[in-house]
Amino acid sequence: MIEALPGSHDAVLGFRVAGDVTADDYAVLTPAVRTAVDKHGSVRVLLDLTDFHWEKAEAWGADLHFGEQFRHAIERMAIVGDRAWERWLPPLAEPFYARDAQYFTDPDQAWNWLEE
Repeated sequence: MIEALPGSHDAVLGFRVAGDVTADDYAVLTPAVRTAVDKHGSVRVLLDLTDFHWEKAEAWGADLHFGEQFRHAIERMAIVGDRAWERWLPPLAEPFYARDAQYFTDPDQAWNWLEE
């Protein structure tokens, strides 16, 4: 499941990514990012993976298409999590999803970094 977070505004968007992500979940993420990019030119995105389990294979195409569409328009991507393996996501995200990506364990720090 992917759902918008209440702290989202203008070109700063936050999403909670929980459970097993399916291709249908990108119907929440992609239009929200597209709308903000069309309006502001670029965006900053927070992905809260605290309750994330896995991405189903059926979603991989939607995931790759998302990156292809927006990797140059996402200025910053804050990845919030609490597992050791998630710390490796920012270096993977930078060439495919965002110009700059960082990992955070504290969501408030992540939001602050996006707002800088």
